[in-house]
Amino acid sequence: MKFTVAVFDFDGTITTKDTLLEFIRFSKGNIPFLWGFTLHLPLLIAYQLKLYPNWKLKRKLFSSFFKKMKINDFNQLCEEFYQHFSGIMRLEAQKAIQRHIDAGDSLVIISASIENWVRPFANYLNIPFILCTEIEIDQNDCITGNFTTLNCYGQEKVNRLIKLFPQRAEYYLIAYGDSRGDKELMDFADKKMYKKF
Repeated sequence: MKFTVAVFDFDGTITTKDTLLEFIRFSKGNIPFLWGFTLHLPLLIAYQLKLYPNWKLKRKLFSSFFKKMKINDFNQLCEEFYQHFSGIMRLEAQKAIQRHIDAGDSLVIISASIENWVRPFANYLNIPFILCTEIEIDQNDCITGNFTTLNCYGQEKVNRLIKLFPQRAEYYLIAYGDSRGDKELMDFADKKMYKKF
């Protein structure tokens, strides 16, 4: 008998907002936030015109705000972000997650967001598996601004899930998502829950 795996996108599915932008604003304040985005305006325009890839823009933004920060300080910010922004989680998403937990299903968050700030939310929701974009740390425990994984978006979501649960024929897959970045995961699933909440 197959077991059930329920995978949830994070931004826009579990939450009501994009947490990358909210995390930067929370961590740095409004003026540095706006100044940082002004400096990257040409890249933002190129991205909107589909002339610059999503993953590269994300890495540039992340690096400009957090490069050289101590990882312990960054993780503390992630905990504080959760404490301040736990209210952005959708109530209906939380109810669906609890139903899966009650049913004994395996739960996974698969997100392009950075693992460090997704983890406190996942811990609260009792979701054991987190497949997110992971950041590189140097020998001095500082953030380099690079990622150690591919941006967990599109096909990469499927690739990461297969690594975690490789025997696809042994489980029934339910996927929750809300955007273009979830399309491949939706196509891979047995049951698609698109913009369910």
